[in-house]
Amino acid sequence: MPEVRKRTRIAVDAMGGDHAPEEIVKGAIQAAQKDHVEIVLVGLIDVLEKELDKYHSSRSLPVRCVAAKDVIKENEPPCLAIRRKSNCSIAVATRLVKAGEADAVVGAGSSGAVAVSAIQYLGMVEGMERPAICAPLSSFAPNVLLVDFGANVDCKPHQLLSFAVAGTVYARRLFNIANPTVGLLSTGSEKNKGNEVVRETYPLLEKSDLNFIGNIEGNDILSGRANVIVCDGFVGNIIIKFYESIGKYAMDWMKGRVKGHPLVSSIARLSFNKIFPVSKLTHESEDIGGGILWGIDGVVRIAHGASRAPHIARAIASASNAVETDLVGSLKSELAKLKKEGKM
Repeated sequence: MPEVRKRTRIAVDAMGGDHAPEEIVKGAIQAAQKDHVEIVLVGLIDVLEKELDKYHSSRSLPVRCVAAKDVIKENEPPCLAIRRKSNCSIAVATRLVKAGEADAVVGAGSSGAVAVSAIQYLGMVEGMERPAICAPLSSFAPNVLLVDFGANVDCKPHQLLSFAVAGTVYARRLFNIANPTVGLLSTGSEKNKGNEVVRETYPLLEKSDLNFIGNIEGNDILSGRANVIVCDGFVGNIIIKFYESIGKYAMDWMKGRVKGHPLVSSIARLSFNKIFPVSKLTHESEDIGGGILWGIDGVVRIAHGASRAPHIARAIASASNAVETDLVGSLKSELAKLKKEGKM
């Protein structure tokens, strides 16, 4: 008798995000309709029930609600907010994973609040002191990712090493690359280039079992030479924000070049949108595992704050894939191996 595939249970903070709860609930419904998942919407029950009433199909879908009493606002300090509002939607959703009632959590609210809640209730895997976020750069550079892109502003050398391990596991599992190349982002290719942290990280990566190719510079980020590009979150976040803005500014530049030529302008705009969708860069990571909070002892998926329903649906699918491919278990194994060999 064939084995029945078990649904992955995804807890979704329905109150977090610029367009919550409408777009979050809508995205959850879309995910439940097309993916093999069970959705647990967490939030203010009366609000959730009102949203679900908009969808007649919701009664027959694997979607249920869990009550939360509070909501974290975007401008609230994350640590203080989680401590004061222990029954807020993201905290309740995260505790469902801790209790074994959900397999993963997805949140589009304050990234800081999602991270603090994850650390407090799920803890870190051994070998990683801080969580990190990987960002795929797939529009211009397939099979290339940046880590960390914003979870950590200041990092120590051994923490950057752990980020490289996380990125390697990501590339193996989600890019299907057997031996991903790892590059350390610096101001020069030479070993002695970069700030003190980068220079001290170099020998740690060099003696690890990772496929380390040395330093790479900014002009090599999109070349594909390194599958995993390692940097701290301060640098990574600046790069990602710049990267996400390219589409808009390229569109504005194109409009300026053909201004005054209506026919050419219409053709150019249609062609540009077809080959280079402006919105794709901002949300492309929703499709391929970006936004996973690596280092947490559980699957935590941070969705873009401006996410609409399709992006939420893809984030849920991404979280489900992370569970099914056992990303957390793979990371634990890699870190344990390095520790056993005395390389961490």
